[in-house]
Amino acid sequence: MADEFMKGLGIFTGASLAWMVFASWYRTPSFESSRQLIAAPPEPANVFDAVGIFLGDVLFWMAIIGPLTFWVLVPALRRAQESIVDGAGS
Repeated sequence: MADEFMKGLGIFTGASLAWMVFASWYRTPSFESSRQLIAAPPEPANVFDAVGIFLGDVLFWMAIIGPLTFWVLVPALRRAQESIVDGAGS
């Protein structure tokens, strides 16, 4: 179980850090604003802006879904598999 926790924590910290970098580049209109990191992104001026905005969205959802997979889904599936094997052996 400790390895799943560390995998989830690694995904969470890595994706969150990368998301904060992209969000600070594309979703912070000004540093005096109260909507830092959550403002709507600007229209992409070139391909690199479009990729950066897309990567920011992907990393945001990876930071949420990745740890939940390793902290909730994988242990639940293992527990279900153990109960099925134990039930079939009886």
